[in-house]
Amino acid sequence: MLLIRTEIADHIAVVTMDSPPVNAVSTAFMEEMIAAVDRLNDLDEVRVVVITGAGKCFSAGADIKGRLARKEEPGDYWAHARRARELSYSIIENKKPFIAAINGPALGAGLGIAVSCDILMAAETASVGLPEVDVGLMGGGRHTMRVFGHSLTRRMMLTGYRVPGAELYRLGVVECCVPRDQLMNEAMKMAATIAAKSPLATRLAKNAAQTIEFMTLRDGYRYEQNLTRELSQTEDAREAMTAFAEKRKPVFKGR
Repeated sequence: MLLIRTEIADHIAVVTMDSPPVNAVSTAFMEEMIAAVDRLNDLDEVRVVVITGAGKCFSAGADIKGRLARKEEPGDYWAHARRARELSYSIIENKKPFIAAINGPALGAGLGIAVSCDILMAAETASVGLPEVDVGLMGGGRHTMRVFGHSLTRRMMLTGYRVPGAELYRLGVVECCVPRDQLMNEAMKMAATIAAKSPLATRLAKNAAQTIEFMTLRDGYRYEQNLTRELSQTEDAREAMTAFAEKRKPVFKGR
């Protein structure tokens, strides 16, 4: 049974984590997710990706029961840790923009998946948290620091506090907080907006956002200027400017 399902239509890929009952992140889950995301990187027909969870959870994090049942052999821990890192980086380093449609709890490794995406959207039933402190584990703090402030990050790490969807929206962490039955509609609207842009422009925009995050102002701006020059030489850039001048919708070819 597949743990990760992918559907593609209208330049949008919807990736659904489907590992009942709570989409726990097991070894098989990580391997399937990485493979699915890597494949999307090479599909020209995909311009944007939406990730969500089947059922009531986005992902409840590490597969604790699976860990307890499995006898750890020498080297297993390091291989597991490497897979966990690559799970996030398969999304972060992917050329395509990713939208997280957080339909329920996104905890621990599930939080890591969500905040690795470019745009976050939440249902009213959503929450994010770091429960590791309650189950004898650590991890996820650095991911959390990308989107939360000093005190709240530490509160989450030290107490296991779960930030509810409405609070995520108030803090500006997510772009919306809507009833769960409306979440995918909102996520697909956002995805359609991105899919209508030049795929070259959105790929370079994501590249810029990821690269300049920890640069100085001067170095980051120079990097963006160099990408601007690169983009301006493409057919899509000329089409965008021509369509603007002719007051029509552009037709992008990804060239």
